Amino acid sequence: MITLSARMRQVAPSATKAMTQMAADLRARGRDVVALSQGEPDFPTPAAVCEAAVRAIAEGRTTYTAVAGILPLRQAIVAKFARENGLDFTPDQVTVGCGAKQVLFNALMATLDPGDEVVFATPCWVSYPEMIKLAGGVPVPVATTAADGYRLRPEALRAALTPRTRWLMLNSPANPTGAVAGVEDLAALAAVLRDFPQVMVLADDIYEHLVYGETAFATMAAVAPDLADRTLTVNGVSKSHAMTGWRVGYGAGPVELIRAMNTIQGQSTSHTCSIAQYAAIAALNGDPAVVEGFRSAFRRRRDLLCREIAAIPGLSFHLPQGAFYLFVDCTALIGRTTPVGQVIATDADLALYLLDEAGVALVPGSGFLAPGHLRISYAAADDTLIRAVRAMAAAIARLS
Repeated sequence: MITLSARMRQVAPSATKAMTQMAADLRARGRDVVALSQGEPDFPTPAAVCEAAVRAIAEGRTTYTAVAGILPLRQAIVAKFARENGLDFTPDQVTVGCGAKQVLFNALMATLDPGDEVVFATPCWVSYPEMIKLAGGVPVPVATTAADGYRLRPEALRAALTPRTRWLMLNSPANPTGAVAGVEDLAALAAVLRDFPQVMVLADDIYEHLVYGETAFATMAAVAPDLADRTLTVNGVSKSHAMTGWRVGYGAGPVELIRAMNTIQGQSTSHTCSIAQYAAIAALNGDPAVVEGFRSAFRRRRDLLCREIAAIPGLSFHLPQGAFYLFVDCTALIGRTTPVGQVIATDADLALYLLDEAGVALVPGSGFLAPGHLRISYAAADDTLIRAVRAMAAAIARLS
């Protein structure tokens, strides 16, 4: 008999992956299903990036690389941080992982002892609390509200910090809310952190280039340079360059932390795919107009989706300022009854009803530690979004 570890009894599978798999299973059985559950751009990877990968294959770049990533990629990352964020790193302060997710995981594994606490705002990305638990830490969620634009307030942060706190995890633009923390927001949080020198900052900037509102993108290491020696800045090419499957993320921070993270990676995945690393160089050094084209399309889709959702009784939302998700409050529909007499008791019940009745896959807000909500990805074509939302509206209208 297989005996699993105690940590596995505490960790839940990814809610986003679960809903996407359910949609795929229904499609395999012949159902017409629209999956708006996955955080994945629907655009093809830019041609110049693909061409760089083909060249790397032709040149035989198929052997092991350094654990931290090939030097030309780390140099491109250093240049990116200097050019776009005003941050000054050296290649030995940079590590490359199999997506930003692995970089986050490596950082937690390298720094947490049992009982150490990690603070993060909710609603949060589904993997944050599970990663923390896998690394032996204690997740400390801090609730934010739509009325506050889902931004973490300094007084709430201060109340959550204890002598056991090791990290503050920041995600801006945020998954699932699309909230953007501006310079003033981060400066207020930094003022709190100066009173807690043991707390490190993990800035998850993966949606950096997808900002639509008046608040400009900002990152903690640039806003508070005095905290740079305890800040890890994480990013990647998955969202910005439609490269989710290539699995290239990166982090930059203090040398001692990067070395420890490389040790973790060296004993797990070794390194990111060599071909994907060469492709990532082309992405980072490529024409910024490509990324701007993606951003413009996502903004148009956001506005389209918001108009459609706003017309459905029982659903409400706060306008997202970034990323490509709409986080919808569905509490007004909880307690309603389906045409076959089943009571919608939770957001998960509603998501399953919409999958079955409307053929639309969404992620329940409970997966983001925010029950009573649904996350809708607008990383889909305009006509697909319209078709999906109108099917949802018809299914919701059949509730009593």
